Amino acid sequence: MKDGYYVPRLFEFLKELAAHNNREWFAEHKALYTELRARWEEDVTRLIGYMSAWEPRMAHMTARDCVYRIYRDIRFSPDKTPFKTYMSAGLGPYGKKSSRAGYYLHFDPSAEGGLYGGLWCPDSAMLRKMRKAIVDNIEEFESIVENPALQQAFPQWCGSALKTVPKGYDRNHPQAQYLRMKDYGRFSRVTAREFSDPSWPEMAAERFSKLAPFIEFINYSLDE
Repeated sequence: MKDGYYVPRLFEFLKELAAHNNREWFAEHKALYTELRARWEEDVTRLIGYMSAWEPRMAHMTARDCVYRIYRDIRFSPDKTPFKTYMSAGLGPYGKKSSRAGYYLHFDPSAEGGLYGGLWCPDSAMLRKMRKAIVDNIEEFESIVENPALQQAFPQWCGSALKTVPKGYDRNHPQAQYLRMKDYGRFSRVTAREFSDPSWPEMAAERFSKLAPFIEFINYSLDE
């Protein structure tokens, strides 16, 4: 590890922010946050560059197109703490505000830290399209999600699911596992030690590349 690499300092800042999640403390430490965020955005730019090698539609993007604000939207939340205690970015050719499937970086020393990819919070019309696409193309879908390279890189499904199969499908449907899903996401844990290695953008891009066929399946299914 290079001396003085910023990530351990960033993680320490986030831990302190979690313990002092208020505007007064943040204002006192704003200069440090600004410095650390700028360095993190440089690494996100590197990540975008590496991903562009296999997803050329991302070549025009910058870190600012992808990273999310640290300020929480507390308007409708019972949790009124003003700041997120992690850094995050939505990656993919459609940008961070798109409702389409994409890649997500959750930069956090906790157990939730890592790489995510897929489709989250689709509306009912999108869910219907996904379920139909899976049933109609089950061999293709299973060849993608059961691919050993994908399963090694992203071993876990993540997201919410119905307790039973949706209306219109037999409760013993052979694809019940996939039909019950309300989100279609995969997760790859990245430890604080891995993120503290200056080569983490290359690692993340290489790992994300294993998920590309899954992301493409979702998006062309939504386009049909």
